[in-house]
Amino acid sequence: MDVYEAVTSRRAVRGFTDQPVPREALERVLSAAAWAPSGSNLQPWHAYVLTGGPLAELKKRAGERLATGDPWDESEYEQYPSALKSPYRERRSAFGEQRYGALGIAREDIEARQRASSANWDCFGAPAALFCYIDRDLGAPQWSDVGMYLQTVMLLLRAEGLHSCPQMAWAKFHRSVAEVLSPPDELMLFCGMSIGFEDVAADRTRTGRAPLGETVTFVGD
Repeated sequence: MDVYEAVTSRRAVRGFTDQPVPREALERVLSAAAWAPSGSNLQPWHAYVLTGGPLAELKKRAGERLATGDPWDESEYEQYPSALKSPYRERRSAFGEQRYGALGIAREDIEARQRASSANWDCFGAPAALFCYIDRDLGAPQWSDVGMYLQTVMLLLRAEGLHSCPQMAWAKFHRSVAEVLSPPDELMLFCGMSIGFEDVAADRTRTGRAPLGETVTFVGD
């Protein structure tokens, strides 16, 4: 698979089979992803990979919290500005319409939307998950580095025939994740990432992208 195919075939998959992900494949991906760029080579990412019993335990804990209506953990970072301006507000709204529309869920059906959202904390059935942390003392440039690392991971997963779904949703249950992983106190959970083989019977809707002219300006002859 060439780079262009990896980029264009990567998407947030929300339905996985239970086929185990080979440990060797994950090691290849994460060893190569270590070459992702970072300012002054800080390499500010801290990744934990969960499979088998530990992942099942985390899913169980998250499921129990959902079932009892346990509120989300206090946010450790702002996922979106409280007043999201245009054009980002419209893009987010369009994503919601496409995502839930594909599932046949009406905009006003809050309960059905919540049920669909709860699949996040089962990793959409994936048998492997990565949890990415960053040191609390680091700043915006290092968060950017973490993003480049995660994109590199996702593209390399495509080269292995695997799919993924990055999930900031796990930051809402960061206490439950910490109970299973026991990360150092100085680390903050940025996101989880479900990893596995795609369930081709699941919803395969892919959200669109803005035209090139909306996001890129060419300056030159």
